[in-house]
Amino acid sequence: MKKRTAVAVLACAFAGQAFAGDDIKLPPEVTPSMRAACETDVRRLCIKPGATLESVRDCVLSKFMRLGKRCQIEIASAGLAP
Repeated sequence: MKKRTAVAVLACAFAGQAFAGDDIKLPPEVTPSMRAACETDVRRLCIKPGATLESVRDCVLSKFMRLGKRCQIEIASAGLAP
């Protein structure tokens, strides 16, 4: 359950920025290198019109294997892989 929460934090960080349209303070689990590695993939795969934080979180979890290798490595090395 801890990993699901951490991935949810990752998803929410990206979704929050997409919804707010401005910079937000990222939680410590989302390092600058993780954001650099994952932001494009998360936006491409999971940020859709009408997306909710829950739908983005679920998307990141369900599409983990479709994320770029660099993103997968960053998430896994942080212990956040599903």
